Amino acid sequence: MRTLLLFLFVLFNFENLLAQTTKIDTEKLLEYYETQRYAEAAQYLQSLYPEDTQDIKALTQMAYCNMMAGKLPEAEKSYLKANIIQPDNLPILFSLTHINSRRGNTVKAKTYLQQIIRLDSLNFSAYKQLAAYEDSPEGRLKYLKKANTLNRSDPDIAYDLAMVYNDLKQYQLAYDVLKTAIASDTENFTLHQVLVATANHLGKYQEVIEVGEKLLKNHADANVMNDIGQAYFYVKDYQKCIAIYKMLEESGVQNEGTLYYMALSYRELKDYDKALIYAQKTINEAISAHTPIYYAGLAGIYEAKDQYNDALAAYKRGLTFGNSNIIYYRLALLYDLHLKQPKNAVIYYNLYLKNKPEQEKEKDQIDYAKNRMVSLAGTK
Repeated sequence: MRTLLLFLFVLFNFENLLAQTTKIDTEKLLEYYETQRYAEAAQYLQSLYPEDTQDIKALTQMAYCNMMAGKLPEAEKSYLKANIIQPDNLPILFSLTHINSRRGNTVKAKTYLQQIIRLDSLNFSAYKQLAAYEDSPEGRLKYLKKANTLNRSDPDIAYDLAMVYNDLKQYQLAYDVLKTAIASDTENFTLHQVLVATANHLGKYQEVIEVGEKLLKNHADANVMNDIGQAYFYVKDYQKCIAIYKMLEESGVQNEGTLYYMALSYRELKDYDKALIYAQKTINEAISAHTPIYYAGLAGIYEAKDQYNDALAAYKRGLTFGNSNIIYYRLALLYDLHLKQPKNAVIYYNLYLKNKPEQEKEKDQIDYAKNRMVSLAGTK
């Protein structure tokens, strides 16, 4: 069927060409199209027309074949010629947009789309594509809202617009957009997944549970399970909250939020032993292995500002999350060079050396620590 439609498209576009003196072997051209040999089709057409041809149909057909063959510079060249002849031709402008998009030239692509909108202010496809080129939520919102106004049932636009609204914490607007689109496609699981998350923000917990449970029958999505678990907690069905989050934990996709709700659920069920276990798991999950390094960075900033007491507090806070050679060494230097507390400096130089720093990578620091310990040994 697709091949037949393509053939009819080709014949239609060459209807006027056949009436001219140029003789086209339609059977050969059809074979090229059916076998997707677009490069050969382009070469064949180019052999029939002079390079400076002004025939709009010939130019657009050669451009199309080159575009389908991936020969984008050649395709753009022909479309640009056609655009000069017919500057307000929407299909040509869309083709030029497509070519520049594929080549990563977003500036040109956006320029052509803006031209399309000036010619046709209700062109849904142009607004949809422009939204994809915007980086800021506000920029995307402008074009997505317009596209959604033109076609409220389009699932892609509804999804993108709802996601932007959610990012901006405009949950009711996201919810309304999704409900309208879902009414036209009640089996769209992707839209339902976003709806579950949005409804959760709005406190529509029964809807989250109802829609979410249906989604889980199709696919056990971790994000949906996360939302359902929260909903069960807020409707005080603590056993189901725990059951949902237990599945996530067993799959290794728990996070500090799911563990936290489990701790609270066990507490509400007066199972305090398990509540304590999951409270500790929550804390452990929330702490990154890089946390000491982050505190070291913060302390370093304080040092640069000569706020040595604040730096000291930040370094010591970092050590509460685990041992750190960086912090031990920096603390030793702080006590040694700025706070003039040699005994404390020796303590932290020693801790640095005992924590097994990398011998080759930290050779200079190791040598310095050892030398300073000797120098400070006799200091009172």
